[in-house]
Amino acid sequence: MFIEERHQEILRILTEKGRISNSEIQEKFQVSYDSAKRDLRLLEEQGLLKRTHGGAIPARQIGSNVIKNLSPDERVAEVKGNYLAIAKEAVKTIEENDVVYITNASVGYLIAKNMGEVCCTVVTNSISIAEELRKKEKITVILAGGEMQANGCFYDSFALSLINRLRFDKCFVTSACVSAKFGLSIQKSRSVELTNAVINNSKAAYGLYPVEKIGFDSVISICPANKLKVIITDTETSEEDLTSFEELGIKIKIAE
Repeated sequence: MFIEERHQEILRILTEKGRISNSEIQEKFQVSYDSAKRDLRLLEEQGLLKRTHGGAIPARQIGSNVIKNLSPDERVAEVKGNYLAIAKEAVKTIEENDVVYITNASVGYLIAKNMGEVCCTVVTNSISIAEELRKKEKITVILAGGEMQANGCFYDSFALSLINRLRFDKCFVTSACVSAKFGLSIQKSRSVELTNAVINNSKAAYGLYPVEKIGFDSVISICPANKLKVIITDTETSEEDLTSFEELGIKIKIAE
């Protein structure tokens, strides 16, 4: 098999499965480990994939408007297992009497689902997250409301006014992408101002980023990456990406 044919087959597997490992390439094509790594490096240089720790994932694609209009609990069905691992790692950092902000993204809903009976105050701009936390007796919930969007969340001046009146021990945020150079980025501008207010009003900002979101740039920059104190990611994130964030003074937590 010619190298071009092998590369086409690697891309076909990526499209079909959503990821491929170095060991899978070695076994399927009977090539060395170095050859497998070189194949992925060459394809990444062409912008056709993104290398990870031990393999690759497809190049980042802009999300659909259908997904954007789903509420956090509705989006969970579309989420992979690494999101759950990241959410559980975030839950471990919440301490008694903390005041925390939880992102309206699907990973935020997974945090709410997995919170125990720790005594704390949670602020969110998502109805579905607030409803999930309503069932937990020791958790005080503050809903940053206003004009509701189709996804059951609030981003307008009413929500922003409340956020600006609050101070958080920790905030848990995410976005479409994050990179060391372009920072946190997103496709739509509606949450930019609110996300910045949350981060600026927090003692510690935690970025929740699975490998699929790391090292990519979306359309609109929210803020520099070093506004985050910690990034929680999964085991597939490449050492190169992790090092680029650590050089900015960001602590890395790996969700197993």
